[in-house]
Amino acid sequence: MQIIRWLIGFLLISFPAVAQETVAPVLNIQQLMERLFPIQEEDLDYEALYELLLELYQNPLDINRVTTDELQATYLLAPTQIQALIDHRNTWGEFLSLYELQTLPNWDSTTLITLLPFLSLETAKNSSKPFFERLRSEENNFLVLRHRQNLELRRGFNKNDSTINPTSRYLGDPNDLFLRFRVQHAKDFSLGFILEKDAGEALTWDPKTRRYGFNFASFHLTRYGLGKWKTISLGDFQASFGQGLVLGAGFSLGKGAETVPTVRRSSLGILPYTASIETGFFRGIGLTRQMGPWQSSLLISSIGKDGRVMTSSDSLGLAEQTLTSLSQTGLHRSLTELSTKNQVRETNLGSNLQYSATSGRWSAGLNFLHSQFSIPWVRNATSYNAFDFTGQSNQVGSLYANLSWKNFAFFGESARSKSQGQGTVLGLVSSLSRTVDFSLLWRSYDRHFQSLYATAFAESTRPSNEKGIYLGFQLKPSATLKLNAYVDFFSFPWLKFRVSTPSNGQEWLLRWSYQPQKNRIVLVQFKQERKMRNLPEAEEFIPTQQVGTILKSQAQASLELDISTELTIRSRILWNQVSFDRKKTQGWMLIQECSYSWGNWKLTARMALFDTETFDNRLYAYEQNAVGTFAIPAFSGRGSRQYLLAQYRIHSRLTAYFRIAQTHYTDREVISSGMQEISGPKQTDTVLLLRYALH
Repeated sequence: MQIIRWLIGFLLISFPAVAQETVAPVLNIQQLMERLFPIQEEDLDYEALYELLLELYQNPLDINRVTTDELQATYLLAPTQIQALIDHRNTWGEFLSLYELQTLPNWDSTTLITLLPFLSLETAKNSSKPFFERLRSEENNFLVLRHRQNLELRRGFNKNDSTINPTSRYLGDPNDLFLRFRVQHAKDFSLGFILEKDAGEALTWDPKTRRYGFNFASFHLTRYGLGKWKTISLGDFQASFGQGLVLGAGFSLGKGAETVPTVRRSSLGILPYTASIETGFFRGIGLTRQMGPWQSSLLISSIGKDGRVMTSSDSLGLAEQTLTSLSQTGLHRSLTELSTKNQVRETNLGSNLQYSATSGRWSAGLNFLHSQFSIPWVRNATSYNAFDFTGQSNQVGSLYANLSWKNFAFFGESARSKSQGQGTVLGLVSSLSRTVDFSLLWRSYDRHFQSLYATAFAESTRPSNEKGIYLGFQLKPSATLKLNAYVDFFSFPWLKFRVSTPSNGQEWLLRWSYQPQKNRIVLVQFKQERKMRNLPEAEEFIPTQQVGTILKSQAQASLELDISTELTIRSRILWNQVSFDRKKTQGWMLIQECSYSWGNWKLTARMALFDTETFDNRLYAYEQNAVGTFAIPAFSGRGSRQYLLAQYRIHSRLTAYFRIAQTHYTDREVISSGMQEISGPKQTDTVLLLRYALH
């Protein structure tokens, strides 16, 4: 059997045309992001998603040890492709070469080219070396220093404006500073820290206001494979188990152009937290112990949260504090914002117990999370938030399972919170044939289902007050053509923000991608969404409780062409139309981008024109940026957008990035409002980043 496998490996290497296509595992992050996020929206945590994909890229999956959940987390493989790899490994033993993947059923050259940046064939690590020696000698380590600034003066920085309330004036300078260090080795360890100061925040040492230099500091140390301890994580971390109803790790792709695999979540376990977003993670210790097919995890966390606190007196004259709202921005630029910093402490105790069959075909688990606040949370009551969480503690538990049977992958999770509200997700992903993939997901979230770290599949920003059914399709009639489509029906049994009645809606997407050659990609996409919204008070006899239907239609077409190995051009057209309250408004955007590489240089330039009639017609467009920096800005109004990104490799260890971007509006003389207001029609942003590899 081993001789046969060596013969297969030799024959594969003997075909240079095939090997040439798969030998360069270089990640095209723009293609991947636009593939996963076809039409960007405002309610996705893109930076956390970007960090997850970057985490997978920086820690390639060893094909001889990778699990079903880890393969699923790439969102690039169908269930039959994942199971084919697991079955091949169980039958033939460990892979001898990455090229051996070409022998797997349904693993074509396109799949390999896309997935290779996330895969590796590691030799056994030298565990005989002490940990600190491995840490010191690890080549995968880097230090990043980033500076960002808006060149135009925002109103909050204007010290000569006497009309500004002193409590609203920005305390710091316009510089946005970011420092990151990280050293890691896949499946062995990860150590790093992040320091960040947002524009307007003061770089100061003031224990009274809980400011210690940089406004935000994050640290993690994660070890893998210490005997039966699969993971030990200290500092900041996330946890992902089941379908995200209890422990969702802060990210969920949901609906996108990859209409089949993205509906299913993966149990990635405990992960180091590496993003600069100041919410949505745990701070403390996370442990996972592996005992044969059983895996148990425990997390203990205590972290300060930003929020508005109100102090009142009870009947005995004693002062009582209540939390009225939590702040998610992480900004502490003024005295007003600074007054919300770390006003409440949140303590979490969570656990997971999971059983995975040795065949890799099924797994099941239990989740539990207890959250405790140092002071009671009493929301400012409104009609639509009447069933949101209030109080000082919350508990939520769930049961989840995954099953692979023939060409079907079934998954589901059901959870119940302290309020007795229930949330349930059930779904399947299937390869109906070599050319057709299909997904189905049903969800039901009670209006009083309260899970503070849930990020399950939902139309709303959190899984509550929603019922729906989603169907996704993917057709590959040929090696060059792919069709993706989904349709989603949803309803909201209770009121929502800007909707003063129970409501419902539908959404569908159709995407056609054509790649006649490796260096040429054509994409055409159309999406439509129908929801309900309160009618504006345009006439006195129309009560605010009346609702209407808002219909949003969006379309885009793009062409990507590699002229040569050095020159790439991308062209895109975006269009939308919004119908609401007997009015139709439109928006469009034209984008032209060019990338050129030579020697140690790489330059990327973009020019875009946009014209939208209303804020509802705003358009989102992913933009390339310095490594580790993410941007999907929204464009509303009329104007132009351009940027230039320069990358220069100074030497083998040091790379510099510089980016300058400007938006010029032709329909206004003032940009934004409040303390963010800019006098004038232009907004210019710069980024300077240095990345230094220590080895």
